Amino acid sequence: MTLPNWITFSRLLGIPFLLYGLYNPSSQARWVCLTIFLVAALTDWLDGYLARKLNQITDLGKFLDPLVDKLLVLAPLLVLVELERIPAWGVFVILARELAIAGWRVNQTTITGANIWGKLKTVSQIIAIALLIAPLPELWQTPSIIAFWLAVALTLISGVIYILPPKVSIAE
Repeated sequence: MTLPNWITFSRLLGIPFLLYGLYNPSSQARWVCLTIFLVAALTDWLDGYLARKLNQITDLGKFLDPLVDKLLVLAPLLVLVELERIPAWGVFVILARELAIAGWRVNQTTITGANIWGKLKTVSQIIAIALLIAPLPELWQTPSIIAFWLAVALTLISGVIYILPPKVSIAE
């Protein structure tokens, strides 16, 4: 297994600590959770960068990276639903899109990397989750919820764009 794939896999190690810490309402625990989440999210950039730089792009990496991304995003979102910070139906929309795209990919002959919309989706989800995890003052509650709904919207848009066939132009 390549170094980038190991980095991708290592992202999973932070998830249990993140989930455990989210149930602790103290500010200190929330800052620790935010740090764990952001470090794990940054490794998403790092593994992609190293895969390209070291010419170690593999089908395993193309499969494993988005799967780990989904776990890193969905795990804290589910806890945030349980803690009544966000509505379950918004997370259901994200989960449904992710399962639909995963199912779509199974039937494809080649595995493709994320397009710009998939990257925007991931970044918006990371920002929204970071804002929802961070022990910010009450003033930040509305911007955090807006960021969550923006992430839901980008999740839907990126899913539709991923599934729609590219337009073929006829050269004259």
